[in-house]
Amino acid sequence: MHQYNLRIYYEDTDAQGVVYYANYLKFFERARTEFLRIAGYEQQALMEEGAIFVVRHLDIALLKPARLDDEITIRSTLVKLGKITFDFQQEAFRGDMLLCSGKVRCGCIDAEKFTPYALPQKLYSGMRNLI
Repeated sequence: MHQYNLRIYYEDTDAQGVVYYANYLKFFERARTEFLRIAGYEQQALMEEGAIFVVRHLDIALLKPARLDDEITIRSTLVKLGKITFDFQQEAFRGDMLLCSGKVRCGCIDAEKFTPYALPQKLYSGMRNLI
């Protein structure tokens, strides 16, 4: 499991002063990027190799609100790894309180053709070590 900490800013909130629901997707994206960096994923190097990641499926549950100035932690766990796709379980917490939970399926595709592309072996091995 990887943890990514962040603070809620005014720009993250809606008219009611709580985190706008779509912003959890941005928080989860940042946390996955940092998680994959540990596995040897460098975005620029991957793009130069002709591969990019896409989100293929998302299932999210919004449970409790986060508010301005809250400090939250995104916990990311790689739960399934294939040659082309991989799944994350991600959760947002304020202290011990679960605020949001989601499962995200990502895929690797050819940057020009937008067709499935096998994960580079170095990255696949690095991710395998994190499961």
